[in-house]
This record gives sequence, C-alpha cells and structure tokens, in this order.
Amino acid sequence: MIKTIIVDDEPMVAEIIRYFVKKGDLPLDIVGTADNGIIAEELIRKYQPDLVFLDIQMPMKNGFEVMRDQPDTKYIIVTAFDTFDYAQRALRLGAMDILLKPIDYEQLKQSVSRVVGWNFTANDTVNDIVEYINHHYAEDISLTDLSEQFFLTSSHIARLFKKYMGESVINYVNRVRIDSAKVLLDKGMSVKNVSEAVGYHSLNNFYKHFRKLTETTPAAYCSRKGNRG
Repeated sequence: MIKTIIVDDEPMVAEIIRYFVKKGDLPLDIVGTADNGIIAEELIRKYQPDLVFLDIQMPMKNGFEVMRDQPDTKYIIVTAFDTFDYAQRALRLGAMDILLKPIDYEQLKQSVSRVVGWNFTANDTVNDIVEYINHHYAEDISLTDLSEQFFLTSSHIARLFKKYMGESVINYVNRVRIDSAKVLLDKGMSVKNVSEAVGYHSLNNFYKHFRKLTETTPAAYCSRKGNRG
C-alpha cells in the first residue's frame, strides 16, 4: 500500500479523496490528514509518506513552503487556482501532478497512476520502467537512456516492453506526455508552454504526436474545452 497524507484546509476535500480511494479500490493507505502547513510537515516527518495530496492556500504555512522545506516527498497539488504561474511554481518545486478542484474521480485515478504507478504488468522490470517513464517523461528518454538506467540491453528492454505493454517504449512515452499535456491545457496553459513542460523541444513534434494520439490538434482541443490555448 502507498502511504498517503492529505493536506487541505477544506475538510470536504479529504472526505472526497477518501471516498474515491474506496470507490476505486486504489492502493492508498491514508495515514493522516492536516488542515495547515505546520501540521502537514509534522505528519510528513513522522510518517515519511510515499505520497502527499497538498493544497496551496492554507493557514500558517502554504503548500509552496511545505514543498520547499520537505523536498524528498512526492506531491500531487490540489488547488482551485488554475493559473499558469501556480502550475509553473508547483512543478519547479517538485510537484508530480496537479489536480483542480472540484476533484474528479477519473482525474484522481489517472494522477495517482502517473505519480506512483501500480500493477501495470506481471513483469517487475517492465513495471519499474513504466514508473520511471511516468516520473521522467518531461526529460529526454530513449532506449539507450533506459538501458543505462536499468543495466539491460536496449533490445531486451524493447522486447520486454512490447510483450507486456503491447506498444513500443517511445509510443508509451509520447502517450504519457500527451495525456499530461491535455491536463495542462485544461488548466489554461498555452500550447507552447505545455509543449515544453511535457518534454517536446519542437512544437512541430508536439503537434504531430498530439494529433496522432487524440485525432485532433491542440488548438482544436482547447477550443472544444473552452480554453484559450
């Protein structure tokens, strides 16, 4: 089980997350909740959680300060503020993902899967590779990089991944990037900033992979969602 703490000054947020965890039988063991940053840090030091759902605007100490002072923790930010500045600052401080209030069940489930991963396949090596990609998708990732990271040949990784995941490593990397891109576009970030944030050095490559995996363009996606893009 994934040891989890929920930090939010709205009690209903913790209740909603608990409800969704139970509904989806998610592998989260909620060991504590806090309604301010001071108590949050006490719980983090006490329990050494694998994951923290963290609000930003809280009394006594805000979420940014908690992340700054407790950096060795995986954070999913839960916030009602969907501005680019908030997202950018949270990501720079090490946030693994951002959930907008009101929390949606599918979004929560996908976020937990991206951040901590669980039960991807029956092969532990492939599970480790998937989790690594989910955490580092915004960086340059190639078979050579994975080969050096996991001390396996590139060809062996490619065969294992295709066997257990049903797709190539590169296709999976692009799919994770585009899934993350859609979340950021939903938050109102510009197409150019999203492209850079999810790991594309070329805007043309971003457009190509976005269209391939969604059958639409980023601009059309934003328009359909009512975002500016």
